[in-house]
Amino acid sequence: MCGIVGFTNTRNVTDPESVVKKMTDRIVHRGPDSEGSYVDDSIAMGFRRLSIIDLSEKGSQPIFNEDGSVVITFNGEIYNYRELKEELIAAGHTFSSGTDTEVLVHGWEQWGRDMLVKLRGMFAFVIWDKNTRTVFGARDFFGIKPLYYAKMGSTLMWGSEIKSFLDHPHFKKELNTDALESYLSFQYSVTEETFFKNVFRLPAAHCFTFKDGKMTVERWWEIKFDSDEGPDLEQWVNSISDTFKDSVRAHKIADVEVGSFLSSGVDSSFAAAVANVDKTFTVGFGEDEKYNEIGYAKEFSKYIGKENFSHVITPEEFWGSFAKIQYHMDEPLADPAAAALFFVCRLAAEQVKVVLSGEGADEIFGGYNIYHNPADMAKYNKVPKPIRKALGAIAQKLPKKHGVNFLIRGSQSLQERFIGNAYIFTEKERKAILKIKTNAPAPSAITKPFYDKCRNNDEVTQMQYLDLHLWMTGDILLKADKMSMAHSLELRVPFLDKEVMALAEKIPTRYRVTKDETKYAMRIAALAACPPRTAKKDKLGFPVPIRVWLKEDKYYNYVKKYFTSETAEKYFNTKELVKLLDVHRSGSYDWSRKIWTVFTFLVWHEVYFS
Repeated sequence: MCGIVGFTNTRNVTDPESVVKKMTDRIVHRGPDSEGSYVDDSIAMGFRRLSIIDLSEKGSQPIFNEDGSVVITFNGEIYNYRELKEELIAAGHTFSSGTDTEVLVHGWEQWGRDMLVKLRGMFAFVIWDKNTRTVFGARDFFGIKPLYYAKMGSTLMWGSEIKSFLDHPHFKKELNTDALESYLSFQYSVTEETFFKNVFRLPAAHCFTFKDGKMTVERWWEIKFDSDEGPDLEQWVNSISDTFKDSVRAHKIADVEVGSFLSSGVDSSFAAAVANVDKTFTVGFGEDEKYNEIGYAKEFSKYIGKENFSHVITPEEFWGSFAKIQYHMDEPLADPAAAALFFVCRLAAEQVKVVLSGEGADEIFGGYNIYHNPADMAKYNKVPKPIRKALGAIAQKLPKKHGVNFLIRGSQSLQERFIGNAYIFTEKERKAILKIKTNAPAPSAITKPFYDKCRNNDEVTQMQYLDLHLWMTGDILLKADKMSMAHSLELRVPFLDKEVMALAEKIPTRYRVTKDETKYAMRIAALAACPPRTAKKDKLGFPVPIRVWLKEDKYYNYVKKYFTSETAEKYFNTKELVKLLDVHRSGSYDWSRKIWTVFTFLVWHEVYFS
């Protein structure tokens, strides 16, 4: 695992070698083992290395083809690189290292862009082809590894993290307020343009070509759910088991020790058991089982015969590290689990360089409880739509309560009520707390292109499809990458494998989500490796007691200080912010997620713009 940076237009930069060095130094946490760079009269490319495969100096980057006309910097792992290497050698290519990176160089020569569909792994890379004067970059199937780019005048810059751009003399740092408004609904940065104006994230399964000053971005792979009604449940269970075991074998390829994160849930437990990892790692808060899964994890680790390392995070540690966490995130992410992930990564990095984790299982196999929603709404949807709309309009004016929320949701279509696993502020609510005016699109405008692509699927599948493209890449995988790399730790996600996805696309919805269970077929598959208590357990995923802390004087006052700050006054109606905080403290209603979303932005803004 590594970090990459680069930029074009080197002729107009004084001392480009020094600039690319500063950019790579900014992300040294992504690769503390070594560094490398390439600079010519057109381009500069920088690299930080975390040695996992081929620990020798030959594994350092940039890496070239035989005549030096193709140069690459690469972040990730290609799990089928040995098979591809054999194919390329048979085609006449000569290799100088045992790295997976060099496969990409010769793969580009042999297949061009078509190389991407042959890969199995997680990746973000940029190639400079001197022969065609082309810069080519690509991001993996699911967006496991990040890649950002910015066009500043005639200069294109790119990198694994936005913060590396801060050291480039052509970079202009400006806040994108449109991103702020959208973030208030989604809790993460959701559009292609980031919180920094003119800085974009390359979407998952997309590639870019930059040639003659023109930038072209295109998709190279699509997820397509298409149920196969032929196999029965037992056949699907067996296929899941076999395919996942094969993926785990691939994800364990390394020349270093491999560990695993472990919560009390089925995803991480299934991965740890099948992988036969060396060690497991768990964190929690206090002693309440709602916020502490250490007991479960230790019990399961004993069951599979592995040693578990754990850490109880104190409130002081959590709050004291929050600004540092936002620095590493690059953009505000209001998912409190990011902080828990920060600490479990720190714990694991003391022992290993590589860990497996269970990200992606919920989106692929249908694991979130909210996927029960279409079934829950089915009977109410038989009520004539005009009546439901009228009841919903009345409910909008009533105090927030569970039954009231049901009436509101029941008056809406799936596309109106579901924008992903998090829906923090509605469009109306966010405009009420914002003092500034923006051009941010409505949440439904952001989700519409994805709903349009899967409109012929059932509602559960539509929800999964949306989460796979927005929630998973914008929240789940973003924090997994940034928090692990903050500690120079490589995190691998065996559920997010193209072969596992190809299987999951075919599984009928009834074997994914039933009336009583989520991830139905996958949980049965996990029973072969996990005890029933683990295979059937509801998801917690390193929960954080934010709602409890915000009622305590110490943290109430700490957040209130931010809510009444000069920055808050600039962007928000601060009286409304303090009202949210006071109502939550009184216990009248749980506003913790709204509070945390605004607070996270203010902390992030302090880190990057104060």
